[in-house]
Amino acid sequence: MNKITDDILYIGTDDLNIDLFESQYDVPEGMSYNSFLILDEKIAVMDTTDRQTAEKWKDNLRETLNGKKPDYLIVHHMEPDHAALIADMLQDYPCLTIVASAAAIKMIPQFFDGISLENRTLPVKEGDTLSLGQHTLQFIMAPMVHWPEVMVTYDSKDKVLFSADGFGKFGALSKTGGLFCTAETDWACEARRYYFNICGKYGVQVQSLLRKASQLDIQTICPLHGPILRETLATQMSLYDTWSSYGVETPGIFIAHASIHGGTAKAAERLAEILREKGCPKVVVSDLCRSDLGENIEDAFRYGTMVVCASSYDGTVFPPMHDFLWHLQIKNYQKRRIGIVENGSWAPCAARVMKDMFAQMKNIEIIDPQVTIRSTLKLADELALTTLTEQLMKP
Repeated sequence: MNKITDDILYIGTDDLNIDLFESQYDVPEGMSYNSFLILDEKIAVMDTTDRQTAEKWKDNLRETLNGKKPDYLIVHHMEPDHAALIADMLQDYPCLTIVASAAAIKMIPQFFDGISLENRTLPVKEGDTLSLGQHTLQFIMAPMVHWPEVMVTYDSKDKVLFSADGFGKFGALSKTGGLFCTAETDWACEARRYYFNICGKYGVQVQSLLRKASQLDIQTICPLHGPILRETLATQMSLYDTWSSYGVETPGIFIAHASIHGGTAKAAERLAEILREKGCPKVVVSDLCRSDLGENIEDAFRYGTMVVCASSYDGTVFPPMHDFLWHLQIKNYQKRRIGIVENGSWAPCAARVMKDMFAQMKNIEIIDPQVTIRSTLKLADELALTTLTEQLMKP
């Protein structure tokens, strides 16, 4: 039995067979779907699981209940990886009441055709509480973190925040260090990739939730994905504040290139060499044609300066770069310094297209000079790259 506290038990599941989370994010170490049970005079189930792990979750629930019946199902988020078994719960436990935001309750029939919710729901709003006996649950609305119906729950007895997708992380618990995050756990890497790809657009809303959370005495955070946060809580809260305010986490420069025949890639690598020679604290280079898009988005947000190097293509920019910049745009990329390197054999146009895309983003500073290469890197181009590095290294 996995205890979070004496009365709060973990009943979640790991999916080790999943290849893509949300059909787009690579998860080589699987995914956890976290769910919890609060045992008190009244019993509350905190979320369900994904349909792929339904039977394992039901086994965990039955074993932990040990013959008892749950009174409430708390629904923090209606995405199917957490709420797939709502209809099953209503059928299996006829006296069960669903507790959720009004927006979530309205959304339930969209996922379960023909479901009857009559006299089976308790809509809650900001600040509402629910007594289970010794435990009192306080509900805090968190719209657009990262769906409009989301809420989080604070248990005042054990000082636990059930944070929905907030503070989540890619990876199954059985593959990434176990149920609890410790000082030795490599939490930030996959939590960062998770945050910027799942919640990154909604920094303002996450900041609002953090302000509400700062008014609570939180000693444990139970997210819907990833390990339970306790002994390293200050670190995670600080990182979330940086990420959601679009601050710079790590000093350095991220170079992203999209090269057709290798000429642009060679320029990007030479640029990285010059930056390292000049003492840049961290230089990360990524081939957008062959690397994970989610990790590239993560690195674009992690560093304060980025250089984009791309080939011209069909009167625009090589598609891997266009796709990358489009994803940054929809994820609310902002507050960054950008260097631009383009390549073109007869009509270079990549820089113009990339500038136009950055113009749709907030507080983006384009660093001069723009470097234009004709087909392959030459001595004059290296001199231009050196001039660009001098400007990139300025505070």
